[in-house]
Amino acid sequence: MAMGRANKEQQETLWVETGTLARTPGHPFYEKVGALLAKHGFEGMVEGECAQYYADGVGRPSIPPVVYFKSLFIGFFEGIDSERGIAWRVADSMALRAFLGYALTETTPDHSSLSRTRRLMSVETHRLVFQWVLEVLAKEGLLRGKTLGVDATTLEANAALRSIVRRDTGESYEQFLTGLATASGIDTPSREDLAKIDKKRPKKGSNDDWTNPHDPDSRITKMKDGRTHLAHKAEHAVDMDTGAVVSVTLQPADRGDTQTVGATIDEARRNIRRVAANPRARRSLRPMREVVTDKGYHSNDTARDLQEDGLLTYISEPKRGRRNWKDKEKEREAVYANRRRVRGAHGKRLLRRRGEIVERSFAHCYETGAMRRTHLRHHENILKRLLIHVGAFNLSLVFRHATGFGTPRALHDGQKRAARTVQSVLMGALHSLGHAIVPHVRFWNCLNSRKTSKAPGCCFLNGHPKTEAFTTAC
Repeated sequence: MAMGRANKEQQETLWVETGTLARTPGHPFYEKVGALLAKHGFEGMVEGECAQYYADGVGRPSIPPVVYFKSLFIGFFEGIDSERGIAWRVADSMALRAFLGYALTETTPDHSSLSRTRRLMSVETHRLVFQWVLEVLAKEGLLRGKTLGVDATTLEANAALRSIVRRDTGESYEQFLTGLATASGIDTPSREDLAKIDKKRPKKGSNDDWTNPHDPDSRITKMKDGRTHLAHKAEHAVDMDTGAVVSVTLQPADRGDTQTVGATIDEARRNIRRVAANPRARRSLRPMREVVTDKGYHSNDTARDLQEDGLLTYISEPKRGRRNWKDKEKEREAVYANRRRVRGAHGKRLLRRRGEIVERSFAHCYETGAMRRTHLRHHENILKRLLIHVGAFNLSLVFRHATGFGTPRALHDGQKRAARTVQSVLMGALHSLGHAIVPHVRFWNCLNSRKTSKAPGCCFLNGHPKTEAFTTAC
């Protein structure tokens, strides 16, 4: 067979019928997403909330606000971490063009338009879109709000440790070490001298002393894999009944869990209250009653504050030995009540489920959703992107509940797995059928060969055939 060669000069087709273009697995998925958004009036809601940011006949042509928010949804569904990557993917995909409402001959938004639109819109507008998604979940029966699981994770900042400077003097890290070496009597220190001085210095990475001038909101912290980076802290409050993220907050990475849980719980309470204001969404909601966390959130003040808010706590308690409760009656009562609940069957069940449900939201949003490392700086910008990203995760719960697939990639992989499963089932059925038929076929072949001539391997005892071995002779 002759080897085919690519044509160096190719005549482009003058006219192409759009109906004859190939459709990818993304088309049916995004058609369902578009239908869900249209069903609940997403475009009208967004245009009404964002009308204050637009003026007719002023400035350069802008992208519609619904296109901006849909583009950020695509970042989650496609696992794209940057706005530049979203813009490139949209321009390259017919399915995403159709989802955003762009024809093949139209130019899709570039990354600078997405960035500018994000900067112009406030955090509160992005929160309203997140709350609207929660209303959709409530209308679909996928939001309860009675039991919340709270946990936090770190997001790597878009800033380098080598760029940190002293808060008091503005010196870089190398300049600071050089000053220490000079003060100790080394006039021209080498890199080895600086390393020796820095090795035994206590609290050399303190956030009280150092900051990054490019992203002051980032903090020096240890990541999940043990590395030290500048990072931010994202905290989720997750509905333990459905897996929906009720609230997401972004806070300094050096703040402890006991310092941040209050803001996340308050945000969840406000979101549920806003969703409950809609009569259609109110039917599936339940009053917030229980909070489930790990032992990093356990403290006297946390247990007392949550109990005073009327919430039942299920917080894993670390081993601290005998406690001194002098002048701490309320704290003692709250801690002992939490201990009794945690040791009960219901408490143990909730703690096991927390490890599954809350960690699942982190995996979808930050691992497969590709937001573990941020490409934006300052908490305000990152929180805008994070709210819509997590909102897209909440939207995917509707499709996971109905079809088992929450992203176009999962839908495509599921179709291939289903095809392989059907193929294996058919092959297994044919194999079983063959095993059932072969002995009968061999028996009749043996009987017919006995009538004509005795074939080796077959004999008759008491008028019945006996097969000594299943060979080709029988």
